[in-house]
Amino acid sequence: MNFNKFLFLLVFTATTFTVSAQTDYSWKQATSNGYTYKYVNNDPIKARFYTLKNGLTVILTENKKEPRIAVNVAVRAGSNTDPREHTGLAHYLEHILFKGTDKFGTLNWQKEKPYIDSITDAYEKYGAITDPAKRKVAYAEIDRLSGEASKYSIANEYDKLMSNLGSQGTNAHTWYEETVYEEDIPSNSMDKFLIIQAERFRKPVIRIFHTELEAVYEEKNRSLDNDGGKAYEVMLYNLFPTHNYGQQSTIGTIEHLKSPSIKAIQAYYDKYYVPNNMAIIMSGDFKADEVIKKIDQQFSYMKPKPFEEYNPAAEKPIASVVEKEVFGPSAESFMLAYRTPASGTDDALVLSVISQLLYNGSAGLFDINLNKNQKVQGARVGLSQMKDYGMFVLSASPKEGQTLGELRPLLLKELNKIKAGDFDFTLVKSIVANFKLGELRGTDNNNARMSALLDSYIHSKGTNWKGEVSALDNMGKVTKDNIVKVANKYFGENYVVVNKRKGVDKDKVKVEKPAITPVETNAGKASPFVQKVSAMSVNKIQPQWLDFDKEISRGKVGIANVLYVQNKDNDLFNMYYRFDIGSWSNPTLSNAVAYLQFLGTDKLSAEQISKAFYDIACNYNISVGSETTTISITGLQENFDKAVTLLEDVLRNVKPDEAALASLKGRWLKGRENSKLNKGAIASGLRSYAQFGAKNPFNTVLSNDGLNQLKSADLVNQLHNLMNYEHTIIYYGPKSMDQFVQTITKKHSLPSAFTKAPEKKTFAYTKQDKNRVLFADYDMVQSEVFWIRNIKPFDASQEATVSIFNNYFGGGMGSIVFQTIRESKALAYSTSARYMSPSKKEDPFTAMAYVGSQADKMNEAVGAMNELLNDLPESDMAYKLAVDAVKKDIETERIVKDGIIFNYLGGLKMGYQGDERKELYSKADKITFNDIKKFHQSDLAHKAYTYCVVASKDKVKMDDLAKMGEVQTITLEELFGY
Repeated sequence: MNFNKFLFLLVFTATTFTVSAQTDYSWKQATSNGYTYKYVNNDPIKARFYTLKNGLTVILTENKKEPRIAVNVAVRAGSNTDPREHTGLAHYLEHILFKGTDKFGTLNWQKEKPYIDSITDAYEKYGAITDPAKRKVAYAEIDRLSGEASKYSIANEYDKLMSNLGSQGTNAHTWYEETVYEEDIPSNSMDKFLIIQAERFRKPVIRIFHTELEAVYEEKNRSLDNDGGKAYEVMLYNLFPTHNYGQQSTIGTIEHLKSPSIKAIQAYYDKYYVPNNMAIIMSGDFKADEVIKKIDQQFSYMKPKPFEEYNPAAEKPIASVVEKEVFGPSAESFMLAYRTPASGTDDALVLSVISQLLYNGSAGLFDINLNKNQKVQGARVGLSQMKDYGMFVLSASPKEGQTLGELRPLLLKELNKIKAGDFDFTLVKSIVANFKLGELRGTDNNNARMSALLDSYIHSKGTNWKGEVSALDNMGKVTKDNIVKVANKYFGENYVVVNKRKGVDKDKVKVEKPAITPVETNAGKASPFVQKVSAMSVNKIQPQWLDFDKEISRGKVGIANVLYVQNKDNDLFNMYYRFDIGSWSNPTLSNAVAYLQFLGTDKLSAEQISKAFYDIACNYNISVGSETTTISITGLQENFDKAVTLLEDVLRNVKPDEAALASLKGRWLKGRENSKLNKGAIASGLRSYAQFGAKNPFNTVLSNDGLNQLKSADLVNQLHNLMNYEHTIIYYGPKSMDQFVQTITKKHSLPSAFTKAPEKKTFAYTKQDKNRVLFADYDMVQSEVFWIRNIKPFDASQEATVSIFNNYFGGGMGSIVFQTIRESKALAYSTSARYMSPSKKEDPFTAMAYVGSQADKMNEAVGAMNELLNDLPESDMAYKLAVDAVKKDIETERIVKDGIIFNYLGGLKMGYQGDERKELYSKADKITFNDIKKFHQSDLAHKAYTYCVVASKDKVKMDDLAKMGEVQTITLEELFGY
């Protein structure tokens, strides 16, 4: 079992951390409403496991916290079962399941089908051709046929159906052993949803294939720019020289991507997409007795088929250390991986304990001896347990002056302590306690529940659920001898090392751009099936508005205000001290906070402080934002007094540690170097430069010299005085307001008057009066382009228009931007556009668009986005879906717990006194498409933008950038400010 992923699943007793050996976890059987199901006794989420007559597995867990249902439709087939000559096929098929059937996704199936058949045959011929010139001719014919077929297809009709339902997070993923289709639907749309899903899997049509295939090419190219992903693949390849975990990448090889077979895809679907290899998993607001009957009625048409599961030969033991290298432009890193046993085994349970003994974020051997003592830039342990094997991975990044070769002995030294029994076994009790705390936090969440049930189904068809539910009890029984024995069994000279070095990847080969003519999307049209389903009535879910005066209690502790919401569900508390001071007021506050974790008091060392919090299963965190700083502390209410006392003592009494600060300064400087090698950080810097100019929030930081000149005494003084600044105390927990105020008054000492905060630094927003290009050079296959425009002052009356416009224009897979740039023109894997509201009313609206594409497609991609920014395509259906989606999101949203308080505080910054969603909801139906079009024309069309481009100077032409606007190449020093 992967405890890092599924820790919330396990049995928990809220008032004690004592593990009971008497709890009965046994499989039971029951019959209700004519359907028999199995369940595990004392399962906290009361999951029901059904097997229908045709072999379809249905797993249901009811959760009434909000009127929504999370759904996975899972197939136990992924890249492991790809044919050797067609790797990436399962992933292809995942994309195809969004394209419809002979009933939807088409305007006229009879006219479309001959073209689909011709395209299928054309791909078979294309795959057999090796001559490059002849392949171009053959592909041109595929392109021509696809254009003709697209006259009858309707792109993204599935997404329109889901939008009509009010679904959120429509997506899918493919991995080694699974292909999973994901939705999150309103609870009133179950009937519609099941009709759609039953049709979706009845007879999928492989249509709009060559443009979707191009999206997969783009996805492959993105992976080639991901150094961490490349290192991970090399690690897998050598860790599993026989098994397809290592021998077949999920996305497929370039060779296979360029010669796909539609017939092979269809054969794969016919073989593996059968009811006896599939599951429907649901968690949410429904009645299981009713839902199982509806699922049976809709999916009974599926017929079971025998098929051969992936059953590889056993891997031979790794006889000696395997060492490999990967090169790329990002920062250097180190991985050391062991092969471990399958999920659900006794040894896997012990390995999960070992992983936490080494690294749990607070008190593990890596946490204390490597990270807290600053022996490396950063180190961690990851455990992945799959159906056939697992991976135990030690990883680290070097600090300044440290080589990759120096990391291995440091990591192995800590691991060898486990092998020798040289560790504090009482930490296991704390590990169990922290898992229990996480489980208590997670069981409210539909997606968390479903994720664990999905894992159980993929690994064992649910048969290991008893072990999942009883895992914490079993973990509590693990002995020190068990741990030492298992560590010595798996951790020897039998590992794979991957050194990710900075340098040129000489093996990097991009997927070349084919000649593609944009296809028709028929965006404003609908098939009869879609019209019929959309017309079905549903019971309306009424939105619930927040009344802050009723739901938030207000009080005082000394001179500090208190905001309070009671937790009536369990014994967990969340408490916050929220300060109106941040990095714009105090640029070294974040340095002081980072320093804190390495400091001790006169009574406790830094290591003892970390262990003390971990032992009571409480966490504290200090987050320094630009204008606010928040100290949070969370855990069980029974440990509230201990946790708050410990935190207050730490903040007021930590002592300087010159050696720790000297090491930290070196790691800060190394972190800065690493950031300059990170394309995501570079893109963030460009966007900030575009919004605010040369001096902006991103690069307004201490210089390297300034960093080196920081004094321990100054930083510690900031920590000691932090509570003297004005702050609000926020509490969500089981205690009454009076009980909380009485307790916190004793624990939290306050000054007679607050110290005035330093004046905040301000940044002026730029005005885009002409097109400009900010360019940053980075060694990458793709190009990433962002459009930035600061528009007009915030106006609350525009929020409804903004929400509907975003949903219509660029907010998801059914949006105009996505359908045009990806579906029709195949220019990008990822693209979006949004009109963004600020975080406070004094700031302006900002427009941001994005396209990530192959470098040789950049000009076309930029042109396509500019067309949409200048001329808004009109689709009455898409507009109505956008309005409905905004309303349904509000209808099913439930803001609860401490979210009520933070929603209130966020609203105050925007000038709202009540629940701002109420006005947005009431206005939604009154906004017409003409309103949206006028909004687009007045604020976006034919306006100047700042283009932020991250790409390789060797793959894009400066002349092409100059056509976009006045080009300014930004150096890394200008971008980062150091």
